[in-house]
Amino acid sequence: MGVKIRLTRKGTKKKPFYRIVAADIESPRDGKFLEALGTYDPMVEPPVIILKEDRIMYWLGEGAKPSATVNSILKKQGVSLTPASA
Repeated sequence: MGVKIRLTRKGTKKKPFYRIVAADIESPRDGKFLEALGTYDPMVEPPVIILKEDRIMYWLGEGAKPSATVNSILKKQGVSLTPASA
C-alpha cells in the first residue's frame, strides 16, 4: 500500500477549502483517507495554512510522497521534506 500526502476539496462551489491528508494512492481525491494533517484556505489574503508538522514528518518517515501542490505548500511553510532520523 502506497501512501500519498495530498489535498481533498471541501467547501462550496467557487469557495474551495482544502484538507491536507495522508491517503492510499488508489483512493479517490475526496474519498477515504488515513489521517487529516492540516488545512489550506486559498480564499483569504494571505492564504491560511494550518499543519500538523509532527504527523507530516511521521508520514514522510513512513515513505509517503507529497503531491506537487502539497510539496509547494510545505516548502512555503518551511517544513523539511526529509524525515528526521530517529
